[in-house]
Amino acid sequence: MLAETICSAVSVAGLGIAAVAAYRKRFLSAARIAAYALVPLGLVMTGAVDWIVDTAFSPVAWAGFGVLGIAWLLFLSTRAVERRRAGRGEVTGGAESKAVAPASSSPSRGVAAAKPGAAQAPGEDFSDIEAILKKHGI
Repeated sequence: MLAETICSAVSVAGLGIAAVAAYRKRFLSAARIAAYALVPLGLVMTGAVDWIVDTAFSPVAWAGFGVLGIAWLLFLSTRAVERRRAGRGEVTGGAESKAVAPASSSPSRGVAAAKPGAAQAPGEDFSDIEAILKKHGI
């Protein structure tokens, strides 16, 4: 009963402010204020305020909100773990299949093809890379 009275008073006050705004020739602002002022009255008339008041003082409803919060946290944490695994290239669930690039059949631009397991020699020729960098002024 108190909540309905407060909502009605807020609506009446808002409509009064809208009337003042309309008197000052601010019709768009007055219409917007009137729309906001009618929301609490509409909530009272539809019974939404009674539902909110009954929910606020119900321990079962608060337990339900707690369960929803736990479900939300579980959902967010699993999404975060899933994103981290995807960032590292790990596959989540199912059979893990690693994609491997095929080996080149011929060397590129006359550079000797390195063996897949061999380390590159420390004195390898980087003249083509240096030429590209010089071309761009780097």
